[in-house]
This record gives sequence, structure tokens and C-alpha cells, in this order.
Amino acid sequence: MNFLPSWIHWGLAVLLYIPHAQLSGAAPMPGEGDHKPTEVVKFLKVYERSMCQVREILVDIFQEYPDEVEYIFKPSCVPLMRCAGCCNDESLECVPTECYNITMQIMKIKPHISQHIMDMSFQQHSQCECRPKKEVKSKQEKKAKRGKGLKRKRKKIRYKPKRLCEKPRR
Repeated sequence: MNFLPSWIHWGLAVLLYIPHAQLSGAAPMPGEGDHKPTEVVKFLKVYERSMCQVREILVDIFQEYPDEVEYIFKPSCVPLMRCAGCCNDESLECVPTECYNITMQIMKIKPHISQHIMDMSFQQHSQCECRPKKEVKSKQEKKAKRGKGLKRKRKKIRYKPKRLCEKPRR
């Protein structure tokens, strides 16, 4: 009895997803673009494309909603604008400085019980920056405090979750 509505939901989801997938061109596919498959990509182009910047990446929904393991999501991952890329120094990392939320319709399935299309919010990044890694920063601070005749103080290392989009501390 639920077979026909299930296929209708799937069909609608596919029809809504295909035009979006065709329109979003994050990285050119091999054979597309302004160079041939046998052509060497110039250093500056490689360097520019590998820099820390906002780019479209696929994010697993369970990564964003880890407490909802009893559900199956369709699609299982969503295209989001996120910070990614390389910084010029190994002690730096690419982090977001500005974020906003986007709401997407996702099919949420509870196996053998129910399925429905839900509005789910995800965080997208709009600006990125290379900043010192947290562990590198704390090691430098510890080294600076040590000196001749000073006692070493043992600090409790507490886990602090990484906060996205925080403003730089000065």
C-alpha cells in the first residue's frame, strides 16, 4: 500500500535534485573547461585553485546531525559552501570567518514506519581565512612562559570544541 507513495516521493526527489546538480559547477570535469586533457595545468592556476577559499563540497548529513541515527536521509549528503584549501604555512589552517544558515528539503525515512520531506538547516561559509592552528598556538605560549628558575605549572588540558566563524582575538 505504501509502495506507490514511496516511489512518487523518490521520483519527486530525483526530479528536484537533477537540475540543481547540473547547474552547480564546483570544479570542471576532465575534458571540460579551457584546456585539453593532455595539456599541463599552469602553476598559477593550480596555486589559485588550491588556496584557502569557500568552495562547494558534499557533506554527509550524519556529520551535521549525528544524533539522528535512527533515520535514513535522501540524499545522504548535501552540497554546501564550506572553507577548504591550503594555507602557505603548515602552522596555519583554513577556517571560516563568516557563516550563515541555509534550509534544504531532505527526505527523512524511518525504516518500515514513515517517510516525509523535512526542512533541515545547515551552516554555510561565506568567507575564509588562514589562521594559526590551535595546538601550535598553545605550544608557542607554553614555551614562552618557561624561563630560568620558574616552576613549570601543569595545566589541565580541557577539550574545547572548535567554534566555527569566531572572530579573531586580538
